[in-house]
Amino acid sequence: MQEKLPNEQAFSVTDEHRARWNVLDMITVIAKGTVPTYMFMDIDMTWAEGLRGQFKDLGRKITVTAILLKAIGIAQRSHPASRTAALPFGKRAILNNIVAGFTVERFVGSQPAVFFGAIEAPDTKPLELISEELKGYGTAEMKDVDHLATQHWFNYMPWLFRQAVLWFGQRFPSVRLRHMGATFGLSSLGKFGIKALIPPCASTSTFGIGEVEYRPVVRDGKVEVRPMMTITLNFDHRMIDGAPAARFMQDIRQLMEGGLESHVAESLVKKDKDQKLPAPASQLSSTYSKA
Repeated sequence: MQEKLPNEQAFSVTDEHRARWNVLDMITVIAKGTVPTYMFMDIDMTWAEGLRGQFKDLGRKITVTAILLKAIGIAQRSHPASRTAALPFGKRAILNNIVAGFTVERFVGSQPAVFFGAIEAPDTKPLELISEELKGYGTAEMKDVDHLATQHWFNYMPWLFRQAVLWFGQRFPSVRLRHMGATFGLSSLGKFGIKALIPPCASTSTFGIGEVEYRPVVRDGKVEVRPMMTITLNFDHRMIDGAPAARFMQDIRQLMEGGLESHVAESLVKKDKDQKLPAPASQLSSTYSKA
């Protein structure tokens, strides 16, 4: 039996590490006042995994996150309410330039800290380029990635200065676009075996992504085993209602299950004119094997 420590030794008090201040600001300042509402949806990843296999055969690695960022970006074109920002006095700003936001874990010394990456125009950018930018956020020196370097610098600014920037960013769209331009956020913990997560409502549309895993599903009255992934949408109910949010999610699922074909076919054709894209998930049988 472990010996109980005396009260004066039973705990220790430390300062919050400065590397975490950005994520704390997002949770306690930016997300403050939102009305978070949650939706869950399962996506059949058969087509997306087949697409990754096609790129792999061409010597190019495409991540699930890259495909998701592109699909969400394309879906946001048709759902402007999903890319709005609240302003004072009942006003709202519709952000017209689609920017993907996502969390990145980096170590500052020995301290793990959450940073926020941003990729502009994921709806029109090739998947290969999205994957390269994602890789850079995860592996490059922070000083070599402007977005990370700015956040690292901001972490060590005086509290009053930080609060002033956040105050102006929440009230003036031009300031927000300069420092917080993401039209949606995404946080993925699938590589740790997490099935689903609900991230903080740091933007009008914030997604949590679980792992891709094989599950039994029913297709045409038959039980089949498919690679499935659960995505969660945490949306600000002040900016978008339930039915429009559900249609937004439906469009993302449709794109992930084969609707992206016309948006990525050119990337494959450029390298191999005989390369064929995988069939949409709805057309595939249980004989599918993971790429």
